[in-house]
Amino acid sequence: MFADPEVRLHKRLRELVLQFSQEVSKTFSLTAALELVIPGIREVLGARTTEIWLHDRRSRVLTLAASAGSAAAGGMRVPADDTTHYAADALRLDAPARRDGLIIAPLRGWRRALGALVLAGDGPLAGEDVLEVTKDLARQLSVAIENVLLLEDVLRQRRLLEDTFDSLVDLVAVTDNDLRLVQTNAAFAERVGLSRADVIGMRLQDLVGAETFAYVESRDPQEAAGSSQHRVQDAALKGTFLLTATPLSSQDGGTAGRVLVARDITRQTRLEAERAALRERLAQSEKLASLGQFVAGIAHEMNNPLQGVLGHLELLIDMTEAAKPVRKPLKQIYTEADRAAKIVHNLLVFTGSHRMQRERISIDRLITRVVASRAVQLRRDGITVVRQRARGVPPVNVDELLMEQALLNILINAEHATRDAQGARIEISTGATDGMVTVTIKDSGPGIPPEVLPRIFDPFFTTKDVGQGTGLGLAITYGIVKEHGGTIAVRTAPEGGAVFRIDLPADASGDKVTQGHTGHDR
Repeated sequence: MFADPEVRLHKRLRELVLQFSQEVSKTFSLTAALELVIPGIREVLGARTTEIWLHDRRSRVLTLAASAGSAAAGGMRVPADDTTHYAADALRLDAPARRDGLIIAPLRGWRRALGALVLAGDGPLAGEDVLEVTKDLARQLSVAIENVLLLEDVLRQRRLLEDTFDSLVDLVAVTDNDLRLVQTNAAFAERVGLSRADVIGMRLQDLVGAETFAYVESRDPQEAAGSSQHRVQDAALKGTFLLTATPLSSQDGGTAGRVLVARDITRQTRLEAERAALRERLAQSEKLASLGQFVAGIAHEMNNPLQGVLGHLELLIDMTEAAKPVRKPLKQIYTEADRAAKIVHNLLVFTGSHRMQRERISIDRLITRVVASRAVQLRRDGITVVRQRARGVPPVNVDELLMEQALLNILINAEHATRDAQGARIEISTGATDGMVTVTIKDSGPGIPPEVLPRIFDPFFTTKDVGQGTGLGLAITYGIVKEHGGTIAVRTAPEGGAVFRIDLPADASGDKVTQGHTGHDR
């Protein structure tokens, strides 16, 4: 049995622990509560200094949370594995012990180290019972501290869940079985123009459109989560949404309500419509391009014999005496033939054959523009573009728009080839040799089958599914390169992947263009 003074001592220590718990309940601050009670602990135990260190198990660091009479600054930190520091030493003990004039005691919770209690001084600390008293105090403090830490963890997790819930861009509404709101995220409250407090308890049908409510109401509460989605245009929520309604499970396994998740796809829907319109216009452009190519071919074939006819008619009319009796019909024939020649000329102008406007430009500058125009799609498909530029590549004399189109067609072809590949990559390099500027575009796709290679530049030839391509892109590229006096070739690399090489005549009319460096750009 403890003597009366010891009973009073234990009673006073329990009062201090109770005071600590009450302070925590009021302030929810562990450090503030420890700083409040630690002077009392020092006074009751007659210690010269008293310190409480808390252990952060994630960082493996001890922090001085509260002290009385100590010169150590609050917030001081020491590694938990520091074998020379008394607080770290206490962390490894099973019971209080004396160390160099100190009494150090571990603070332990359920299967984890919480920290250390450190006392220094003479007087009552010199007694043998002080270790038992310190052990009892450390045990009570450990229970109280662990409860606080557990509460902080719960509150932290709740705040994290709330923050996560409110960070969702999707509109989320949780209802009871009567379809009255019991919880909602900030996105939903903001969309309906009310505070979250005002929304709680309201009927779902008063906040969303009729079709949305009908979808949620018709859903079977027992149906598996995520089993189906519904697309709806909701005027009340001001947009187009993809809806999911799932059961809200209770602790007993029953259904406590529904969870409505509405994903705003208004912008996506608009972009899809725009893309559809662009695809339609592109398809029309491709049809016109193919028509233009067809017309240009016919026009060129017709132009030569027409010029021969006109030349011979002119000779007959002006230089042959025998033609005088039929000169008038010959002039009529000449007029009609000339009219046909003008029609052919107009057809050539229509197809763009006579509109090429060349200018002196760096090929790397053209490539940069082409890659930039596809940057968004390349990132979306996870394709890495690697550039290798050589020094001193001379400029080329080309029509910028036509050559950009030619390079773009090859880049898009490479995108399609690598889109589904792991670590998709497109390498573009430039150089110069023997008066020619060279552009090489290599992709990491599967390459081109040998039976396809001979027809790769044929108009209307494509290996894509019906509706996925017209087969004109590479044919147009071939025509543009040829029109600029260059050559284009394609092969499959030994390690796989298609390799396109374009050679264009260098412009020797001026100094070479310096590209700034030699190396790789990503």
